[in-house]
Amino acid sequence: MKVGIVGASFARAAYLPALRHVPGAEVIALASGRLDSARSAAAEFDIPHAYDDWQAMLDGQRLDLVLIATPTDLHAPITLAALEQGAHVLCEKPTAMDAAEAEQMLEHAEALGRLHMIDHELRFNPNRAKVASMIAAGELGEIRHVNIANIGASWADPASRPKGDWWSLAEHGGGRLGANGSHQVDMLRWWLGPVASVVGQALTVIPDRRDKKTGEPWTATADDLAYFTLEMQSGALAQVFMSGVAANNIGNLTQVFGSKGTILLDNDDEKLLFAKAGGSFEDITQPDPNADLPGLNKGIWNVSVVGALRELSSAITDGRKLKAGATFFDGLANQRVLDAVKQSTASRAWVDLPAERQ
Repeated sequence: MKVGIVGASFARAAYLPALRHVPGAEVIALASGRLDSARSAAAEFDIPHAYDDWQAMLDGQRLDLVLIATPTDLHAPITLAALEQGAHVLCEKPTAMDAAEAEQMLEHAEALGRLHMIDHELRFNPNRAKVASMIAAGELGEIRHVNIANIGASWADPASRPKGDWWSLAEHGGGRLGANGSHQVDMLRWWLGPVASVVGQALTVIPDRRDKKTGEPWTATADDLAYFTLEMQSGALAQVFMSGVAANNIGNLTQVFGSKGTILLDNDDEKLLFAKAGGSFEDITQPDPNADLPGLNKGIWNVSVVGALRELSSAITDGRKLKAGATFFDGLANQRVLDAVKQSTASRAWVDLPAERQ
């Protein structure tokens, strides 16, 4: 299976180490906006072809699978071009700049018969899969509400981001809502089903910034703080609060409250705790068999990518649909939620969502 990658940074951190543990996968080309980055990653991982132009890579190589880890505004054009060239596609989150682009990606992949996945890799994390199975089995009873908080300090200092940092620019699809909110939305939909209505805000708390090296002033346009409440079709409420501008790192905390029990999960120690109604919390943490694979970078994100790539590779090899993971169908549904948060920011009102496609 011939693999091409667009985007060197996340490739080095996650894709390339993971692909060493995916049977039959051979990375033959890598493209990056900077040729030196592409060549450096290619040399480190024995990749024969390096490019500074993703279109040139697609034109010059026959690829079975393309992995896309670029700024969000490039997701749709690269995806559409890769699909046209005959490749299956794994695209990073958020899916696209808006739901219109996400729908175009989905329609094109389906029309051409290609497999498609959004890299919500935590669907392959054993702890989160355990929560999904417990909810599905009714062990928590009726899910009444979920609280998720992701609080950090990485954007708190006005000089913490370099000038032109795409994560801080709305025109490139940056911001906390897309970077982290897309994962939270996907997880909530995976656990609880479709979203019915959304209210929230995506805000730029520190627009006036300075380059971390030169001190040159510049303006951030993407959100550094976002929060929203989802009313699920099941009736459950889910609240998500994400900030990159706190004075201290608190991390990611997830609490699931059902009529028969409660789940607690903290990303810092990855301990999964469960208490039946009226009972004490017990540790039900699930070990990840991929955590000890050689060469992987630490952290649940880098480890969980192994499961995602193995499933996608296996589906391609076997000529079957995906059995697990987030597809472009999920990507479109997730994108509609993110778009609704932005709409709610402007209107300061609840936004109802259309029924999800199956």
